[in-house]
Amino acid sequence: MKVYSGQIISCNNKMDTYSYLVENNGIIEFVGNDLPQKYSELGVINLGERALLPAFVDSHIHLSSYALFATTLDIREIKDFKDLESILVAYEKQHKPKMMLAFGISDRSVKEKILITKEILDKMPISTPVLLVKSDGHTCVVNTLMLDMIPEKIRKLRGFNSDTGQLFQEGFSKTIDFATSKVSIPQLVKSMLAGIDKLADYGIGTVHAVEGIGFFMDLDITIVKLLAKGLMNPFNIRIFFQTTNAKKAKKKGLKRLGGCFATALDGSFGSKDAAISLPYTGTDNTGILFYKDQEVNDFIEEAHNMNLQVSVHAIGDLAFEQALVAYEQAIKNYPREDHRHTIIHACLANKEQLERAGRIGLHLSVQPGFIDWDLEPYDYMEEILGDRVERLNGLKSMINAGVTVSAGSDAPVTVPNPIEGIHNACNHYNREEALSMEEALRMYTYYGAYATFDEDVRGTLEVGKYADMIILNKNPLLVSLDEIRELKVEKLFLKGKDYKKNQTVWELILKNFKNRNVEF
Repeated sequence: MKVYSGQIISCNNKMDTYSYLVENNGIIEFVGNDLPQKYSELGVINLGERALLPAFVDSHIHLSSYALFATTLDIREIKDFKDLESILVAYEKQHKPKMMLAFGISDRSVKEKILITKEILDKMPISTPVLLVKSDGHTCVVNTLMLDMIPEKIRKLRGFNSDTGQLFQEGFSKTIDFATSKVSIPQLVKSMLAGIDKLADYGIGTVHAVEGIGFFMDLDITIVKLLAKGLMNPFNIRIFFQTTNAKKAKKKGLKRLGGCFATALDGSFGSKDAAISLPYTGTDNTGILFYKDQEVNDFIEEAHNMNLQVSVHAIGDLAFEQALVAYEQAIKNYPREDHRHTIIHACLANKEQLERAGRIGLHLSVQPGFIDWDLEPYDYMEEILGDRVERLNGLKSMINAGVTVSAGSDAPVTVPNPIEGIHNACNHYNREEALSMEEALRMYTYYGAYATFDEDVRGTLEVGKYADMIILNKNPLLVSLDEIRELKVEKLFLKGKDYKKNQTVWELILKNFKNRNVEF
């Protein structure tokens, strides 16, 4: 049993603050401003200037992809192609890999101001197949050695450009499936354990993991389920299976499906294939819808009718409309209370669409990291969207429309740092779309739990809930907008216990035999 004294922020609907919190066997037993006599003899942990809050939730993360790239090659900081060459050559020499996967190539962060091509990669002194994922997570570039490995049926898909080695749309997603399926299972497990440790550093205690990236028999789904059962720390993983096959999700004992890849309805702004109602500035390009309307209607209705929770990727307003119509139809044909179906990103949804989403109880999983993002900066977004940039990632409009909103990182696309996301949400360049600190905190705590029906057991500091908590170095309710980035996570507690790092694979396996009743 532990007693905490100081600035305790509940993140409940009233944003109540307390002076005391008592944790007992992983459960919050008391919160209030006057400590009852029965706890008076216990030692008190004095928070001082620090603050106690609920642990953060990342409501959209590609967990296995994030883990792989976090422990291999992150190239987001390169300044030019010479930098890239040095990194690849050094990595090949040190690790002698069978294939090099890297994340973060961009045409805007390098001085050449172009997206690298197969020809440029082929001139580098390396003898290993290379696949570079673009910073938006929707395009990749391969060298000839990698290209030669890719099956012919993938090369025939839309977006596969053998001449440049630049792959988009289905050509991209199926190539990623193929490449990640070549990663060894032990490497993936070790990477995921290390990746979860890193998430804990950011104060994250729960993730909504979108999985299904091409492993034989969907082994990555199996591995994430094993992680959920075998972690020594009670880190919470909620799995969304990236498939349109509702029966397959049910067969695997999952409650949710969706995410990106197979359940992405459009592309991204970085690749100019997000589906929008009016063309990109100066062009006749309106992006790409990956599916026909009827295909989306049928998929969502089937999953809805099977009592699954569905989430789909829709960045442009045209893709948002496609998802919205499909959800409206499914709910009308098969009424179901409190489905909490989700649209991920919703970057360009308009007021009328948001109001319709609110009326049918849709949830939005947004990425505040997109608001102030070096790899897709404001100037670029204004260049391709014109005045529409002002309503991009319109968080306040979403909340005002009555939609519930949680926040995620889309990692590895953006860094999974909730403090950075909170800063961006509160400092939106369009002040009419900026959130209050209270709204931003609730987006990363309560509504993250709400999004997967976990709000009765976590997401706020209230009696009877799990003591999933973080200590921040300062009270976030007292800092200025300019000081938000100075907030630091000092500790993460899951069910009242300090998070402990460096779990081994053997510990993971042993815990799986003991721990059968874990929700994912």
